Amino acid sequence: MVDVLNAFLIRPYEPADHAAVRALVIDINRELAPTAMRAAFEDYIARSLRDEIDRIPEYYAARRGCFFVALAGDTLVGIFGLEGLETEAAELRRMYMHRDHRRGGIARRLLDHAEEICRQAGCHRLTLSTSELQPAALTLYRRSGYRLIREEFSTADTNKQVGGLRRFYFEKEFVSGSQRGNRSASSAT
Repeated sequence: MVDVLNAFLIRPYEPADHAAVRALVIDINRELAPTAMRAAFEDYIARSLRDEIDRIPEYYAARRGCFFVALAGDTLVGIFGLEGLETEAAELRRMYMHRDHRRGGIARRLLDHAEEICRQAGCHRLTLSTSELQPAALTLYRRSGYRLIREEFSTADTNKQVGGLRRFYFEKEFVSGSQRGNRSASSAT
């Protein structure tokens, strides 16, 4: 998908993207790390690289998913992964934007692209989570029609979260064309 207005491309991950994706994951997580949690974030980065990022094709294939990159020319500007495609609910993972390319609408385009992939795969909803350290992401998801389904204080350290933070879990249900027609007819009566 080429976006002529913003001159960026969203495409599936290729092995040649590895170094740039790895660098973005490290940079974003170091940027997010509160001073008191730097060691925990370094552990999280190491775990994420080992368990997921350094093996993207195998990791996402095993979870019925895929990973995407957004490029402006040859420069990586954003990434996201999807797990659980062709299931009832897919999960959005690792939606990160390079700091120099934020606030330009690219994250919204990445989210729209992820939703379209899910619809095409037959998913009925997209789930995601983020932490209290990402207020811009919280705003984006709420403005994009995502419903908060729960929030919790995370205690476990995994490749999906750092323990010791408040996490917010969202979902968005997709309405198929036939459901849209039924809703329009029922709201007209």
